Amino acid sequence: MIFEQSHRRFNPLTGEWVLVSPQRTKRPWQGKVEELSICEIPVYKEHCYLCPKNKRASGEINPAYTSTFVFENDFSALQKNTASFNTRESDLLKAKSEKGICRVVCFSPKHNLTLAELDVEEIIKVIKTWQDEYASLGKESFINYIQIFENKGEIMGCSNPHPHGQIWAQETIPNDPAKEQRNQLKYYKDNKKTLLSDYVELELQKQERIVFENDGFIILVPFWAVWPFETIIVTKRSVQNILELNEKEVEEFAKVIKLITVKYDNLFNVSFPYSAGIHQAPTDGKDHPEWHFHMHFYPPLLRSATIKKFMVGYEMLAEPQRDITSERSTEILKQTSGVHFSLKVTDEKK
Repeated sequence: MIFEQSHRRFNPLTGEWVLVSPQRTKRPWQGKVEELSICEIPVYKEHCYLCPKNKRASGEINPAYTSTFVFENDFSALQKNTASFNTRESDLLKAKSEKGICRVVCFSPKHNLTLAELDVEEIIKVIKTWQDEYASLGKESFINYIQIFENKGEIMGCSNPHPHGQIWAQETIPNDPAKEQRNQLKYYKDNKKTLLSDYVELELQKQERIVFENDGFIILVPFWAVWPFETIIVTKRSVQNILELNEKEVEEFAKVIKLITVKYDNLFNVSFPYSAGIHQAPTDGKDHPEWHFHMHFYPPLLRSATIKKFMVGYEMLAEPQRDITSERSTEILKQTSGVHFSLKVTDEKK
């Protein structure tokens, strides 16, 4: 098969290429296999900044919250009241101010439950919180893009183990969504359909990279995936933003988030690290029929619970590169159980 030799794959969302070298790793499971280790994490931790009724680093006291909890980031990367400036010493020396708002979303009051371990009803509450935040932040006149994301695990730079995500809202559309904006707009103008609606239709026909689907969503390993077990969740219906999801779609979205995060944990029987985030239409007051709602998952682990795929050397200086093909990743994820490994261990102890 042609994909068994080195080749490049095109990402139509970003307009960039990825080098694929399957001959380097014929068997992705070679390497160290970790012993199963279940770490007992408490439901509540006294000195955790994010647990209910605890004091945060800022001195603020968290309420006795019982569901999701949102607060302004105590160490925001963006500031609402920053002074405006736009300097240009030359074409090579330019800078401008950037206003924004950063918020933290605690998924649950329980210190020990990640998205993979929450039940569907609890994930629905998280999604509805995302909807509320997208709506409220989008009403701010200076907010033109809202990035909802999660860094899970210390290996991904997460500074607090209490399961939480973040929302950064800002004046400018950031680099990666801006690339997707340009390419989706061009495709929509040329084809009168969204790029991802045609891509989903193609993947449904080929049935080569689909991990799971329900009535509203599809989980697949993109043809152009960079990270070893990268996936993307896409709405089957052309939806511009999270507010357009109906009640049934919100539930189906929760189910696919639950499933893929459980499958990730089950790959190596660990709480699997990743960076994940939603890409959706800007909040700049314009209509964006070219945008198609989707969520990216970028997990770094490849061969074991401790071996991370780093972007170094060629990838930093030239272009992204991967060894395992998207098709092989799909096979592995499809075969991975949808029942969390910790539940199996609990059953075995009984």
